[in-house]
Amino acid sequence: MPDTIRNVLFIIADQWRGDTLGAVGHPAVKTPHLDALAEDGVLFANHYSQASPCGPSRASILTGRYMHNHRQVGNGTPLDARFTNLALEVGKAGYEAALFGYTDTPLDPGGTAADGAERRDWICPGFTPVAPFLFSNGFAEWMADLEAKGYSLPDRPIDMFRPASDYAAPAGRIDTFPPSRLKAEDTDTAFLTEAALRYMAENGARPWFVHYCCLRPHPPLYAPEPYDTMYDPATLPLPDRPASPDDVRTQHPWLAWSIDGQRLREYFHRPLVPEEIRPADDRRMRAAYYGNCSQVDANIGRLVAHLKDSGAYDDTLIVFCSDHGDQLGDNWIYGRRGCFGGHFHVPCIIRDPRRAADASRGETISAFTECVDLMPTILEALGLETPAGCDGRSLIPFLHGSPPADWRDAAHWAFDFRDPVGRTAETALGLDSADCHLTAVRDTHYQYVHFAALPPLFFDLRADPTASRNLADDPAYAPLVLRYAQKMLTWRFRHEDPGLTMLHQPYGGPLQPASTG
Repeated sequence: MPDTIRNVLFIIADQWRGDTLGAVGHPAVKTPHLDALAEDGVLFANHYSQASPCGPSRASILTGRYMHNHRQVGNGTPLDARFTNLALEVGKAGYEAALFGYTDTPLDPGGTAADGAERRDWICPGFTPVAPFLFSNGFAEWMADLEAKGYSLPDRPIDMFRPASDYAAPAGRIDTFPPSRLKAEDTDTAFLTEAALRYMAENGARPWFVHYCCLRPHPPLYAPEPYDTMYDPATLPLPDRPASPDDVRTQHPWLAWSIDGQRLREYFHRPLVPEEIRPADDRRMRAAYYGNCSQVDANIGRLVAHLKDSGAYDDTLIVFCSDHGDQLGDNWIYGRRGCFGGHFHVPCIIRDPRRAADASRGETISAFTECVDLMPTILEALGLETPAGCDGRSLIPFLHGSPPADWRDAAHWAFDFRDPVGRTAETALGLDSADCHLTAVRDTHYQYVHFAALPPLFFDLRADPTASRNLADDPAYAPLVLRYAQKMLTWRFRHEDPGLTMLHQPYGGPLQPASTG
């Protein structure tokens, strides 16, 4: 094993739940390549995203900042140009931060491209889009590839993810959703994988930094053959939830609004209300979700196989994570917008090739880790300084067998549910846009959710692991609710825009980070 890292393969899947890995004991899902990576690296079992949906979460990943500090609160909110990010930092060491996929980063309209580089809207500054996959341009590069292969392009690019209109299920087929109209080798996942493989091969012995961001298992939930029938719905577990949606609605006005405002067609491919969802619907939906996960796993296996075949495996840092999870019907909620663990608990596997990491290979870390920790981890692995504005901390001590004694005892996340265009939340809940947000803290025992202008939520996770009973109004829990509100406030004070407060400029001297002592 080497003592230095030359290359970085940083993989972000989209909307992948933290429990959906064979390596963590999922009863059905097949992820053999990620499981093998965990065996040769470290699995972080309690890893959490800091925001949802994609744009805010990826901003936290790439800046190392909590959402209240980077301030990209929605998919259409620009990221302030004054913040550095992972791509800009590795660029200082001579790396081209090559992007395969997307970062969902609307750019600051007042900002300029760094060092005279071309401004690329919706791509985080500093990244070189080798194979972009952008909603903002209708996936133009992938669509051109499909057209060259003979596919007829739909009027709406999003329809390329759906089944062919003339699909007829063959006799004896398992009762799953119909397959994607695409062959597995022509999907968006395969398109990005092929591009990444070409890039790594062309670079040869030169150091490289690859940020591979695939859309799956994000809906629409149509998997290509043979992944569409990999899972028999009849064998799959049902969501964890109370008997009726009303059992959730009546606990809190925001929960009621969340349940009734869901885009269930993304999950069941026909208009439904929660009361109409049958167990068979949930099982078919999960079969499609798991099929997409398995296709991503197979493509990650191709990337790792290339590293091994080319001799680059033993000097490449590999990081696998997801931007956020998916509730998949738990608590009667589907999708990525919410406050529960399913929304924010994500998988995280890191393989450090250096000798110092040998003793920890195959370990599972139960400490609470966060997506804001990924930027400091990658920078330390490359021998680079972590910017003063980062809220996260490097995970290298865990990888090298010496966990810090003062590590965090909880995970934190936030969700901004304002709707500045349609004002749906504002109207339904009677709130100002500025009050449409929540912040959560969760440890091994309790979860507390603080709303700007609504009552809190509080769950006893030992007695109620599925967070089905809100205890915020229970007098017996009042001291605990107060303690966790104070815990939340202390955390917020500790992480209040450190990138602005931890700077110092002596009279007549340059602006510089202040010592954190």
